Amino acid sequence: MTRFISLLILLGCLMGISTGCAISGTESSSEEQEAIPSEVLSIWIPLYLPRELQKSIHLPEEVIQLDNPSLVDIRIDVGSDRQVSQWIYVLVAPFATITDEVSLQGLKAFWRGEGGEFPAEKLLVDGNTQILFTKLWGNPALDNIKSTSAEDLLGKAWQAKTSWAIIPFEQINPQWKVIAVDGQSPIHKDFNPALYGLTVPFSLFGKSEIVDPFYTNYFQSASQPPILASHNYEPNKMTVLVMTGVTALVGGTASMLERLGMTYPAMDVGPLLRDADITHISNEIPFFKNCAKPALVGRNNLIFCSRPEYIQLLEAIGTDVVELTGDHFGDYGSEPMLYTLDLYESRGWGYYGGGRNLEDGQKPLLINHNGNRLAFIGCNAKPAGYATASATQPGAAHCDMEMMIEKVQEVKRQNYLPIVTFQHIEYYSYVANTALVKDFRLMAEQGAVIVSGSQAHQPHAMEFYRNAFLHYGLGNLFFDQYYEGEAQRQAFIDRHVFYENKHISTELITIRFIDLARPRLMTEEERQKLLATIFSASGW
Repeated sequence: MTRFISLLILLGCLMGISTGCAISGTESSSEEQEAIPSEVLSIWIPLYLPRELQKSIHLPEEVIQLDNPSLVDIRIDVGSDRQVSQWIYVLVAPFATITDEVSLQGLKAFWRGEGGEFPAEKLLVDGNTQILFTKLWGNPALDNIKSTSAEDLLGKAWQAKTSWAIIPFEQINPQWKVIAVDGQSPIHKDFNPALYGLTVPFSLFGKSEIVDPFYTNYFQSASQPPILASHNYEPNKMTVLVMTGVTALVGGTASMLERLGMTYPAMDVGPLLRDADITHISNEIPFFKNCAKPALVGRNNLIFCSRPEYIQLLEAIGTDVVELTGDHFGDYGSEPMLYTLDLYESRGWGYYGGGRNLEDGQKPLLINHNGNRLAFIGCNAKPAGYATASATQPGAAHCDMEMMIEKVQEVKRQNYLPIVTFQHIEYYSYVANTALVKDFRLMAEQGAVIVSGSQAHQPHAMEFYRNAFLHYGLGNLFFDQYYEGEAQRQAFIDRHVFYENKHISTELITIRFIDLARPRLMTEEERQKLLATIFSASGW
């Protein structure tokens, strides 16, 4: 009987008699009326489905979409009975948020207004998201949950500072901080949707004698095109890049390698560096066959080289990309630089910001991974003399800003995401130096998505400018400044996430040195203190 009513409604819509129907792929011509299939199924698709899921729907000719769920054969709604789609949502906060993780129990309690402590004062959602999570978690507490348009969520959260949001995965951008829920985060490579509390299933509902064959025909048959997107998250579309600060395997750091082993400094941070798809290292020092063993402690001079066996440390942390903009790459002349480049190339590592000559050093390093196209561009912005690359000599490339602009624009036209790094002026303050601000912003104006300072021996401020993430200095990764002050013991590793050729997220990993060579992850107390300091220095 339902199918008969659906057919009458379809005919009425085609003849202009009925109103209030939504039909996919039909026109009111007499030819198409004659071509109406004898078997017609009707389906109800709620308007509160995620936008991108709604956009993906393509119904076959024998299926019509109606507005009234009580008159249809099949309904699509939240549930996991005959599941046809799975949508990942994300708990997010303004980037300048210190909290990293909450429990699902605490999040649900805040949603329902059941008391308990929660880090946010408000939770913002768009109208569709509110309906979906009401179906999952029950009615929201009006004091805690506020509905607003999807376009306004980020601005209102940043303005309020203490407001968070729940958004679909496809709406993540770097100005949001992704908050893990019970240890699960979609921007992590070990993410498991089945263990994640913000995975929303969508299923078919209706009489089993109608729904079961429909499910089999349209969702389990390889011969039929999909009616709707089965998911909004594919791990094979994601690329994780970790960027690091100063590496200089000399002096006290080198002496620790000699005493405790070549991979000693990586004991704590090695796993997270290896876990990335692309690991960036800014190694300022050339490897030199005749490099003398270091003194047991400290540095005797500022002319640096590294013994060839020290490269085992860079191998152990999974190095993929080496930045060559450092001040000391040319300390021992051409032969060690060329030898160093041979070592990198023999291991399949890319390099940029320096090279066998100036032209080589100015070339962008292009990397394609999982559909994400990254272009690394760098230079030494200090006064002339630190960078030795010329038409005939190897070394770091001195900054020619017109050339940098040209390179950024060039890779942008080729659909690469420009990542620019500077070996810039060294200073000892958390606040950004005005000289760096000028150059970093210039690169953002040309289209760089990330601009990072590789010169810093302590952490510096950061900002978002023209939709780009600017970090003025990360601090040391492997360098012996442990005894030079508390700030020199602190550093960042920036974990950048790309998806479908977009930069979608940056995660700040905080590390602290325990001696002249070895950094470890900060304790929760240390991390909170550093983030508060940096966010304040950033004007947030």
